[in-house]
Amino acid sequence: MRPVTIEAIKLHVVALPLVELLTTSYGAEPFKSAILVEALSSDGLTGWGESALKTQPSYGAETILTALHIMRDFLVPKLLGQTLRSPTEVPALFRSIRGNNHARAGIEAAIWDLLAKANRMRLADYFAAHLPPDHTPRERVAVGVSIGMQDTLDAQLALIAKRLDEGYQRIKLKIAPGWDVELAKAVRERFPDVTLMLDANSAYTLDDAAHLQALDQFDLLMIEQPLAHDDIYQHSRLGPQLKTPVCLDESIHSAQDWRIALHLGAGSILNLKPARVGGFGESLAIYRLCVETKTPLWIGGMLETGIGRAANLALASLPAVTLPSDISATDRYYAPDITEPPFVLGAGSSLSLPTGAGIGVDVQRDRVEEARNRWQQHNPFAPLF
Repeated sequence: MRPVTIEAIKLHVVALPLVELLTTSYGAEPFKSAILVEALSSDGLTGWGESALKTQPSYGAETILTALHIMRDFLVPKLLGQTLRSPTEVPALFRSIRGNNHARAGIEAAIWDLLAKANRMRLADYFAAHLPPDHTPRERVAVGVSIGMQDTLDAQLALIAKRLDEGYQRIKLKIAPGWDVELAKAVRERFPDVTLMLDANSAYTLDDAAHLQALDQFDLLMIEQPLAHDDIYQHSRLGPQLKTPVCLDESIHSAQDWRIALHLGAGSILNLKPARVGGFGESLAIYRLCVETKTPLWIGGMLETGIGRAANLALASLPAVTLPSDISATDRYYAPDITEPPFVLGAGSSLSLPTGAGIGVDVQRDRVEEARNRWQQHNPFAPLF
């Protein structure tokens, strides 16, 4: 493989307006914020990555502000001037820096893109090159759509109908105490055959087990992260009380976490978000563990721009990703996105893999600049940058 020498890394803090707000058990934000990472090699190539973050420590502990500090002052200096033959060398360079997985993931993703381009490979094929030979990427990826909490049941049902009419075949709904059983009942009555899952985003406790059992009657694909964001043990006590499979999300930050969760019986399905686990190197380690244990796997999303979406889609194209992933079409989130061409939902509720080298989409620099300006204008933390 052709190596690259890292000449510069630029960080772009952006804010993009969402087509629709996504309301979860921990609220909603008016803009999608992110740190876009632009890695430049000494021979003129550019790789792009994305740290998908929020302005508040809600989904995770990191925020735009904390991640920018860690990236700019600690992670980026570790890479400047380094000659890399593989992105798998990056975690060793970051070994002295603990935590901050979202910050790590964005920078590492840019290196994956850069090296894939240097070797004239699609990112999906570059991932496959780090796996056994029978893990050839698929050209189309099955996807679903995530729908936030609406003000009324009628509004919720109308939005589900809209997504089904658009061609999505797997629906994920956000739930919270007081917005769960009656919601699932209404959806099943209106859409008896839809593939349905519920995402709690850590909104319940083990004391709610009897209440959560009421969801078993609705033939759910899974219930995602019902208990605390940092819990594995109590999920292992909840799972045997439910007929519905439990999927873990926020609790899993490494392959070791997932191995522990499987050993304890804390979950039977995994939502793998590369940003949450520190990047694609760790994601591939988790992928290999899922192959070894025959664990159902899907790739989650953090409302990524086209940069992060393209990279996640490449990961989701690998054959052991067995369930529809949360990587919806571009028009579900942005109009326009900062990359071209847009991702368009196709037959069978699927997205096509880009054909170009690396992430396979073109970053529109004028849109990046517009999104940078929007961050400066609308974010209260902007003067600190």
